[in-house]
Amino acid sequence: MTPVRRLVLALSWLALLGLAGAWITRHLEVSGDLRHFMPTARTPAQKLLIEELGEGPGARLLLVALSGDAPAELARQSLAMRESLDGDARFTVVANGHDGGLDAISPGLRPYRYLLSPTVDLQRFDRDWLSDELQQRVQDLGSPAAAQLEPLLPRDPTLETLRLAEAWTPASAPEVWHGVWFTRPAAPPPGPASHDAPSPARPDSPANTRGPPAAAHREALLLLETRAAGFDPQGQQAALAAVHDAFDKARGDSPSRLSITGPGAFSVEIGERTRREATLFGTLGGIGFGLMLLVAYRRWQVPLLAALPVATAGLAGLAAVALVFSEQVHGITLAFGFTLIGIAADYPIHLLSHQRPGLAAYASARTLWKTLATGAASTCLAYLTFFVSGVDGLRQLALFTVAGLATAALSTRFLLPALLDPVPRDVADLPLMHALMQRVERLPRLNSTLSLGLAGIAAAVVVFVPGAFWQNDLARLTPVPEAALARDLELRHALGAPDVRYMIAVEGADADAVLAHTEGMRSALDTLRSQGAIADYDMAARYLPSVATQRERQARLPDRAMLQAELDAAVAGTPFLPDAFSGFVDDVETARTAEPLRPADIAGTPLETRIGGLLLQSPGRATALVTLTGLVDPGAVAQVAAAEGAALLDLKRASESLVAEYRERVLWALGLAVLLLLAGVGIVLRHARRTARVMAPMLLSTLLVLAVLRVAGVELNLFHLVALMLAAGLGLDYALFFDHAGHDRAEQRRTLHALIVCAISTLLVFALLGLSSIPVLRAIGSTVALGVLFNLSLALLVTRRREGMA
Repeated sequence: MTPVRRLVLALSWLALLGLAGAWITRHLEVSGDLRHFMPTARTPAQKLLIEELGEGPGARLLLVALSGDAPAELARQSLAMRESLDGDARFTVVANGHDGGLDAISPGLRPYRYLLSPTVDLQRFDRDWLSDELQQRVQDLGSPAAAQLEPLLPRDPTLETLRLAEAWTPASAPEVWHGVWFTRPAAPPPGPASHDAPSPARPDSPANTRGPPAAAHREALLLLETRAAGFDPQGQQAALAAVHDAFDKARGDSPSRLSITGPGAFSVEIGERTRREATLFGTLGGIGFGLMLLVAYRRWQVPLLAALPVATAGLAGLAAVALVFSEQVHGITLAFGFTLIGIAADYPIHLLSHQRPGLAAYASARTLWKTLATGAASTCLAYLTFFVSGVDGLRQLALFTVAGLATAALSTRFLLPALLDPVPRDVADLPLMHALMQRVERLPRLNSTLSLGLAGIAAAVVVFVPGAFWQNDLARLTPVPEAALARDLELRHALGAPDVRYMIAVEGADADAVLAHTEGMRSALDTLRSQGAIADYDMAARYLPSVATQRERQARLPDRAMLQAELDAAVAGTPFLPDAFSGFVDDVETARTAEPLRPADIAGTPLETRIGGLLLQSPGRATALVTLTGLVDPGAVAQVAAAEGAALLDLKRASESLVAEYRERVLWALGLAVLLLLAGVGIVLRHARRTARVMAPMLLSTLLVLAVLRVAGVELNLFHLVALMLAAGLGLDYALFFDHAGHDRAEQRRTLHALIVCAISTLLVFALLGLSSIPVLRAIGSTVALGVLFNLSLALLVTRRREGMA
C-alpha cells in the first residue's frame, strides 16, 4: 500500500473513532448506582439495604458543622445559610434547630395538630383546662418570649403546636443556643448548676439566645437532606457546591470553618480522589507504554499505530453497553472495562514483534491470527459466563470486554497491517535478544511432577494460612480516611442521628396497617428505654398516627357549639377579648370533621421528610421502620421485636450476606470460565499435552497469586477475583504464543520479545495501581502485577518448547 493510501486509511480510522466518541459522549450516561452490582435482595434486611443504597434518606444526608468563631457569630452564619438553602431545589430538608422544629408543621397541617398530638388522649377541652392555659398565656405575654409566642395565640392558645414540636424532638437532639443547634460541651466539673441551661420546653425562649462562657469551642450544626440520591455524584456535587457558596456568603470576613460529612460528601471525595489517581497513573502508564514501544521498536510511529486498535476496542465496548443497556454504563464497569482492555494492547505488540524484512505485515498477521484469535475468543468466552451471574453490573462488564477484545483482535488482523511500513530489520535479531534467549534456554524445565508439587504447596498456603480469607465488610473497602469517618460519627452523635446498623422493621399490607402495628409497640420500646437497652427510638407513627388513633381523637374533640361555650367561660376571667380565639375554634372543628391524615396527604410538606425514611411503601406492601439511638443490648431488642411481631434488622450483616452471595455467583462464573477456556483451547490445539502445557501456567499462577496475597495478610474481595480473571487472560495469551512459536528459534525470539514488551508495559500500569490509596485500584493493581510475573515466568518454564519436545 502506498504512503498516501496509508495516510488516508489512518485519517479515516481516526475520523471514525472521533465520530464514535462524539456519539458515545452524547448518548452514554455514567451511573454510580451500586445496586447494579448487587444480587437480587431476598431478606427484608437486604431489601432495606438496597433501598438505602439507592433512594434512602440515609444516603442523602449531609452533616454540616461551623467552627472557628464566637457562638453568636456562628449562629448568625447558620441562620444565613439556612435562609440561603431553604428555597434551594437541591435540598428537601434544611434544619438547624431554628423555630424549635415548628418548620416541620406547615401551616396547612396546623389545624390537624390535635389529631397528631397525644394531648387529646388524656385531656378534655373543658373550661377549667382552657382557663388554666389562658392564664399561662397571660404570663407568657409579659415575658421576653412574647414576640415569639404572640403570632401563635389566636389559633393556638394552648400552644399545642409547640408541644407537638417538643414531642417530635429526639431526646438526644443537639442543644439550642442563639436559636440554632450547637454541639454539646464536654461534661462540666462538679459545681453549682448553671442558670444558662436551655429550656427543653421552649427551644425559642430567651435563655437559648445566649451561649455559656465555655461555649467558645462549640460548633453550630446543620442537617441537610439532598434531593439527589446518594449514588448520584453529579447531584451530590451540585449540593455540596451550594453549601460552600452559602457558607462563603454567610462567613464574610469571619475566620470560621466549614466541615461537611455524610455519604454524599464521601462519594464526591472518593470520586475526585479516584479520578485524580486514575488520571495520574493512567498518564504515567501511557507515557511509560509509549516510551517502552519506542525503545522496543525504535520507530516513532509505533506508539501511535499501536494505540489505534486499543482505542477502537474501548469505544466499541462503550458503544455496545450503550446500545444494550439503555445508554447507561456503571462507573465500576467503565473502570474495570478499560483495565481489561489492557489485554487488547498485547495484540498489536505481537504483530509488531513478529514483523521481519521481506515479509509483508499482512502475512505476519495471517500467521499469528489462529493463535491471536484463540486467545481472544477464549477470553471472550470466559467473560460471557458473567451473563449467568444475575448481576447487571457484571453483565455490563462482560459485554464491554467481549465487544472490546473482539474489536481489538479484528482490527489488529485486518486494519493495522495496512498502516505498517516494511521493517528494515527483525527486532528479535538483535544481540541482546540472542543473549537473552540463551539465558532462557538454560532455565530448568518445570515438569508435571514439579508443577503439581508447587500447586500443592500453594494450595496448602491458601487454605491453612491463619486469618480471614474473605473480606465481607464493605466499609473496609472505602478509601475515606479514618479521621473523616471518625468526624462523621462525631457529628452523627452530636445531631442525635440513629444507629445506622440496627433498626426494627414491621411489614404489612399498607401504610396504615404498619403504622397501627408500630403504635402498639411503643409500650415495649418505652420499657427497653427505661431499662437502658436503648437511649431512644423513632418511628413514623410518632409523626403520623394511624387512622384508628386519629378517629379516636376526633371523637374526643368537642363540637363547635360546645367548644365555644367552654372557651367563652374560660376567656371571661382573662384580659383577652371574647373573639380573640375564633381561629382556634375553627381549627378544632376542622380537625374534628376532616378525613384522617394519610401519607399521601402530607406529600410535599416538611413532615413528609420526617417520615420518608421511616415508612417505605410499594404496591401492595408497606414497611415501617423503628430507628434506634444508643443501642446497648441488641439481643434484648431482638427478643422484644420478635414478641411484637416485628424483626430487628442488622444492616451490616445484610451487607455481608449480599457480598457473600455476590462472591458465590462470581466464583461459579469463574469456575465455568475455566471449563470453557479448557474446552476452547483443547478444541483449537487438538492435543491433550499441548493443551495441558498452555493451561498449566495460568492455573498455577492463579494459585501462586492467591498464596502470596494470603501470606501478606490480604483478605480477598470481589475486586481480587475479577483481577485474577484479567491476569488469567494475560497468562493464557503468553502461553498460547509460546506454544505457537514451536521449535523455531527465531520465532521463539520474536515471541519472547513480544511478551517481554507486553509484560513490562502491563506491569508498569498495574504496579502503579498497586500503589494507589484507593482499595479497589490497589486490589486490581497488586493482583494483576503478581499475575503477570507468575504467568510470564511459568510460560517460559512450562509452555516454551525445547528440542525433542512433542
